Amino acid sequence: MKKLSAALLLLATTVSAQPYDNSMTEEAIKSRLAPIGSVYLQGDKPAAAAVPTGPRTGQEVYQSSCFGCHGTGALGAPKTEADWAPRVAKGLDVLLNHALNGFNSMPPRGTCMSCSDDEIKAAIDFMKTGH
Repeated sequence: MKKLSAALLLLATTVSAQPYDNSMTEEAIKSRLAPIGSVYLQGDKPAAAAVPTGPRTGQEVYQSSCFGCHGTGALGAPKTEADWAPRVAKGLDVLLNHALNGFNSMPPRGTCMSCSDDEIKAAIDFMKTGH
């Protein structure tokens, strides 16, 4: 009987010591069911943030399209000002040509197919100074 009581006490302690699982609380369920976006229907007034107000800055292009490689140095992408120095020495025309048409591991336009040539140039200017 003592062994059974000890086993039940151990089992009860183990069960009650488990961390609280809040995955089934009302708040957690509402969070999982909440919409992740919205739909824009033709004729509706678009949200202000969805409509670009002009050309993107070099920093905006860098953060949205270039950071994956140039922020980490992935695939040999120049990251620091020292990495950029030999490339800058070749001139802006060469840098822009490589950015627009692709070079080595870099795809054309660095994957920013919606970027204008001026936006790509602004991103190069932003990156080559070591941001």
